[in-house]
Amino acid sequence: MKRFWNNVGVEPREGGWQVTLDARPIKTQGGKPQILPTRDLADLLAAEFAGQGEKIDPKAFIFRDLADFAIDKVREDREAHLAKLLSYGETDTLCYRADPDEPLYRRQQEVWEPIVTACEAAHGIRLERASGIIHRKQSDAALAALRARLASEDDFTLAALVTLTSLGASLVVALAVLEDSAQTDALFAATNLEEDWQVELWGQDHEAEVARKAKLEAFRQAARFAEAVRG
Repeated sequence: MKRFWNNVGVEPREGGWQVTLDARPIKTQGGKPQILPTRDLADLLAAEFAGQGEKIDPKAFIFRDLADFAIDKVREDREAHLAKLLSYGETDTLCYRADPDEPLYRRQQEVWEPIVTACEAAHGIRLERASGIIHRKQSDAALAALRARLASEDDFTLAALVTLTSLGASLVVALAVLEDSAQTDALFAATNLEEDWQVELWGQDHEAEVARKAKLEAFRQAARFAEAVRG
């Protein structure tokens, strides 16, 4: 599809901000008014439209798609998305470790344990750790606290969290990304610790390297989206 606009703008609206194309306000892909909560987020979306060439590249609308997901999907069924996020907390990658006598376990303790203990301190909970793949149930109290934390977030932040947890298989890491001092790349590396460990042992193949870079970029973009939501 050819580009059909010349000028991209950002205008205040009741309840937030809206991107305009030649002074016409944008709607979501589901046909709803695309009202954004902060000017920072609106600027991110506006930059995507302004950066398009003569031909539109649909893959370049990462932030637009996340905003539309928040409005069209998350807002329409928050409970379903809260449940999906909480399922990652029930089986969080960072809580499942190698046997204590394995070298990988020491790496996991070094990298994962500070992230998990920080989450516990922030939410006043205790998360169960396990060695191996046998499921260990998290306490009802811990899950209730995590659910309350998630329920307190707006639709746009939840949309970012859905992406972050899906990419990292870790709610603990996704919540850590929201912290002001978060180091996004280090948190992504934590979710990929086991894969990176295997690379150290056996080397990296090209396809796996390309896939990892793509996941990292998507993780960064979701983190940037969440940051812009906070303004």
